[in-house]
Amino acid sequence: MTILVTGGAGFIGANFVLDWLAQSSEPVINLDKLTYAGNLETLASLQGDVRHVFVQGDIGDGVQVSGLLEKHQPRAVINFAAESHVDRSIHSPGDFIQTNIVGTFGLLESVRAYWGGLAPEAKAAFRLLHVSTDEVYGSLGSGDAAFSETHRYEPNSPYSASKAASDHLVRAYHHTYGLPVLTTNCSNNYGPYHFPEKLIPLMIVNALAGKPLPVYGDGMQVRDWLYVKDHCSAIRQVLQAGRLGEVYNVGGWNEKPNIEIVKTVCALLDELRPKADGSFYSTQISYVKDRPGHDRRYAIDASKIERELGWRPAETFESGIRKTVQWYLANPDWMANVQSGAYRDWVLTQYVAT
Repeated sequence: MTILVTGGAGFIGANFVLDWLAQSSEPVINLDKLTYAGNLETLASLQGDVRHVFVQGDIGDGVQVSGLLEKHQPRAVINFAAESHVDRSIHSPGDFIQTNIVGTFGLLESVRAYWGGLAPEAKAAFRLLHVSTDEVYGSLGSGDAAFSETHRYEPNSPYSASKAASDHLVRAYHHTYGLPVLTTNCSNNYGPYHFPEKLIPLMIVNALAGKPLPVYGDGMQVRDWLYVKDHCSAIRQVLQAGRLGEVYNVGGWNEKPNIEIVKTVCALLDELRPKADGSFYSTQISYVKDRPGHDRRYAIDASKIERELGWRPAETFESGIRKTVQWYLANPDWMANVQSGAYRDWVLTQYVAT
């Protein structure tokens, strides 16, 4: 048996591939377009491993995807492929429409054709698991109940709107064609191999380089934080036991404001990599102009996946963030290699001090 993973060179996808092959002998066909955030160096430990077949390509390329499906006959497709950075979606929404909506449509068409031609037993066992985000639900007030699976979709950025559209397409293909789908909506992931445009790795990279630590607005935007390996275990559980057509919210039960995250990272760096001059990393915090339409609070109610599938995160935020900072300190070459000239240019133009 084999699974097809799309977007398997990105942050969550690559962690999933590594985690899967650490626990299973079942091969992975890994399809990734290798945009700026796709990094084969993350998968370097799998070089020469016959269980991992990497293919560069686009989920919207029907000929390529259909060829992979027919050649490898996977029992499941797990779709991580997405443009996922809100800031970039504000500046270049077309890329998000193309990948997250048009690309997902193309993938669904390829998978539907493949699934329709399977023998009855294989057809009954097949699954398409679509990985999405809590941002499709919009923003919460400070006293609002956390997002449940029945919460109304109210996306507020081009990124979240494009992911909401992809979720709707996946749902429609189940109800219209009977395609056996599962959807997960996760909260903010963090952990090893995270591209340093996102909050936690950006803070670590900048802190170590002696650069300002840019914090949007007042830093009181609240997010739920999920350690990436916990997310991987949740996806495996949903793939194995989830009910067809269902949505499962995956969260870490860790609501924290951004400024608290930044100060926690600074404190860990003070402990694990203290500055030679004895000063504190928190002195590098710099408040910058808030981004347009910045959602104030996200919170995931992950009680359904616990109730139905028995899943809960293994890491607390305290244990997960320590492991994350330790990983970045132990892997300076990986950090240096992903910070290309294009990445540096992006950071300079995006974070403008107030």
